Amino acid sequence: MKISVGLYGTNAHQIALALIQGFNKHYLLFRQTCQEARVRFEKGDWPAVHRAVRERIRFYDDRVDECVDRLRTEFDAQNLDDATWQQVKLLYIGLLLNHKQPELAETFFNSVTTKILHRTYFHNDFIFVRPTISTENLEGDETATYRSYYADADGLRGAIREIVRDFRWQRPFANLERDVNDVYHAIRRSLKEMPSREVNFQIQVLGSAFYRNKAAYIIGKAINGAHEYPFAIPVLHDGAGQLFLDTVLLDAWRIGLLFSLSRAYFMVDMEVPSSYVQFLRAIMPNKPRSEIYIMLGLGKQGKTMFFRDFIYHLHHSQDKFIMAPGIRGLVMLVFTLPSFPYVFKLIKDVFGSSKEMDRATVKKKFLMVKQVDRVGRMADTLEFSNVMFPLERFNDEVLDELERLAPSCYEIDGDQLIIKHLYIERRMEPLNIHLERMDKSNNLEGLEHAIREYGSAIRELAQANIFPGDMLWKNFGVTRYGRVVFYDYDEIEYMTDINFRKIPPAPDFETEMSGEVWYPVARNDVFPEEFATFLLGSPQVRKLFLKHHKDLLSPAFWQAAQAQIRAGHVEDFFPYPEELRFVNNRPAIDNPA
Repeated sequence: MKISVGLYGTNAHQIALALIQGFNKHYLLFRQTCQEARVRFEKGDWPAVHRAVRERIRFYDDRVDECVDRLRTEFDAQNLDDATWQQVKLLYIGLLLNHKQPELAETFFNSVTTKILHRTYFHNDFIFVRPTISTENLEGDETATYRSYYADADGLRGAIREIVRDFRWQRPFANLERDVNDVYHAIRRSLKEMPSREVNFQIQVLGSAFYRNKAAYIIGKAINGAHEYPFAIPVLHDGAGQLFLDTVLLDAWRIGLLFSLSRAYFMVDMEVPSSYVQFLRAIMPNKPRSEIYIMLGLGKQGKTMFFRDFIYHLHHSQDKFIMAPGIRGLVMLVFTLPSFPYVFKLIKDVFGSSKEMDRATVKKKFLMVKQVDRVGRMADTLEFSNVMFPLERFNDEVLDELERLAPSCYEIDGDQLIIKHLYIERRMEPLNIHLERMDKSNNLEGLEHAIREYGSAIRELAQANIFPGDMLWKNFGVTRYGRVVFYDYDEIEYMTDINFRKIPPAPDFETEMSGEVWYPVARNDVFPEEFATFLLGSPQVRKLFLKHHKDLLSPAFWQAAQAQIRAGHVEDFFPYPEELRFVNNRPAIDNPA
């Protein structure tokens, strides 16, 4: 039964208030865990860092569900008429006029209402299809987005020293003067020749540090005349528990790699997130705003902005969705739009005969990837439900594959194809195709680099407590920076759940030659000696793999990695080359690592 139009005014006001209260509660909790990141860093409590990342993933969905339940219970929201919903939105907009996170609050409104309304409402006036409240030049009440510094009496060294001290970490530096000098000389080497200082010279530094894993990052830019110079300074703990500056990153593309979606999300305390995104975009102009929001832990906002960009791209392109290049997977159906640098994945109804799992298990694996430290070796995914695509944009092969392998995963409504559950991730060149291309072009250097990267990816995932499971070349991709990244998650497991074993000797020669397994094998038993059988068929590939990663074919490596993890050791993974670290350019007596 519809609620009468005559009553909608009071109800609409209360519903709008309930919605903004739900969002404000969410962002209060979000900021609280980000503020606590500073304390976790100061204490060096690395297990707590990883727990906080896992727990924060749930914050948004928990608050959305909580708000949906409230609206249904208190206001019978599923039976509200159109006039009430239109009034709710107008009143909600009014509540955002002086809000510090209006873009996030609009997305929260959409998340709640689309759980209540039928999808026929998704593109009308009841939700925020486009942003309504401008975030341009939005500033906070508590603190400024960034602090400005000037090289006055103490020069550039003095400004660097003041920048670091202003973060007021409650843990001493081992030798801040030494670190400041290292930063200063690194800047001089990078610029070749220090430019003359213009009258507008200043250094702008974001007010909150960016916390991830075992590091805090100071991020800012220097302005001199018409030039801007971005920088990022990682702050770490040394062996004695004191702080030190590990390096300074001065290239925009290197700073961009800090924000790669193949890494864990940052913890940053932001009163006004849009102003942080605006600042970061000035440093990384080629990085989509959607990816910056995601890396700041605001995944839902990133997804909203990504999909707006996608719809815009569809309106300004004409190519069709095709099956993604590479070997077809047994669990996921993957298609792509050639003009758009992403792939679209859905879980098939029919798995390959060798896959003993179900849809729920696959979803858990993808969620696991969001909750762990991806160490720059696993592609992040954007998860969507009930995504509408123009039917005419699909070629016949994709439609045939959907009908044959995933009929329950989609439906056609008029001229729209609706996929009920979908993962989207950045498109990469499959490693098997990359290796074939290197081999055909006789690019031995490129071949060796890719194989070295592949082994390093497996090694680093293991040290981060991730066993890839299916390690075939086709399950890895090569990024535009030449880095090898894993992207097939249906068989990943925690390292600590795996039993790495050595193949026992056969009782006799006939048994060994029979081809039959002569030893018992439990579900999570893995025999690293077998990896070579299905990975190293090519003599050239085998030679290069053994040159760099022979130890991966022995249980000893895997068992040692497990022992480190079980002992509570958290490995250091640096999102920049080892040679950039200051510790490699100092006498051993001054080395804090």
